[in-house]
Amino acid sequence: MMQRRLNLVKSGLALVDKAWGGFYRGGTYLLIGPRKSGRTLMALQYAAECAKNKEVCLYFTSMRPKDLLIHAASIDFDLQTYMNQNLVIVVRVAPPTDIYQSENPDSFLVEYLNDIVTVIDQYQPNRMVFDELTPFVGFENLGLLQQTYLQTIEAIEEKNVTSLLVLSEPATPLAQMIVDSIAQYSTAVLYLQKKSSENGQGAGGRATITPNVGHAEGQFQADFSIEPYVGITFEYDNKAHVQNPFNIDELPKVQMQSQNNSSSKYRPITNVDVPLDKLSFTNLYELSEFNLILNNQIALFKSTGQSFSLISMKLDPIAEQQRILTINQLQNAVRL
Repeated sequence: MMQRRLNLVKSGLALVDKAWGGFYRGGTYLLIGPRKSGRTLMALQYAAECAKNKEVCLYFTSMRPKDLLIHAASIDFDLQTYMNQNLVIVVRVAPPTDIYQSENPDSFLVEYLNDIVTVIDQYQPNRMVFDELTPFVGFENLGLLQQTYLQTIEAIEEKNVTSLLVLSEPATPLAQMIVDSIAQYSTAVLYLQKKSSENGQGAGGRATITPNVGHAEGQFQADFSIEPYVGITFEYDNKAHVQNPFNIDELPKVQMQSQNNSSSKYRPITNVDVPLDKLSFTNLYELSEFNLILNNQIALFKSTGQSFSLISMKLDPIAEQQRILTINQLQNAVRL
């Protein structure tokens, strides 16, 4: 009996290729970051790596074709030539702006995600980029989102297409829950933290790559910069390896030291040399937010049969004030 071997393919991103050896062929990867953090440039580098290896990349974008060509030219990627050779197939998609006038906008979003598979069937690419997916995953029913997203990526992965899906950094608790809902079904997450130069212009930032499955080398991070006519370059260092990579929820997190103080659970660790509390919990929710999570998990269980576990804790403020018990002690006890 022959066993199918999962091959690694070069991503065109030095941090990924040096740390992991590339992406798993047929894997699904999320690229998350704020605006103007280099997401589109990284997506173009991924597409360029594909085209230069004579493989076909299907590139979904909401950008005007002319703007995308200019973006590609800024990193010395002759996109037009590869488009003429049908090695990069650009498909322009319009954000679903009118669906929210419908009584059931989620049904429209289901159709949008299903259409991705239809287009892939038409062009049969080796790789796929969707820049960006955020407007198409704004479901009201997170259980339906998880079900639809999982069906979509499984259909794509069965065709051995390696996907890079670009998402905006979550700006609200609901947006965070949407990202969390689909991130758990992805092969790995690439998170970008933007930094600015003294004149306020973008000057790169820090990237963190976190595996969900496979990539046993673990989580890595590195500073990156955007160089004209070169692209995204990384200051890769083996010391940037972070221990305990296999469960995103168990990775220690600290607040980013930047102007961007979102609550994203995929924030990179700002200093890996600082000992962190491995028992700290990363998800702190208001009661209304927790109820929303619980209801969505129940809906997911009813539709898919997928079981789940939730642990909710609330410490009486008086207990901490009187030094009877701290939140860290309570978390530690529950963890054990």
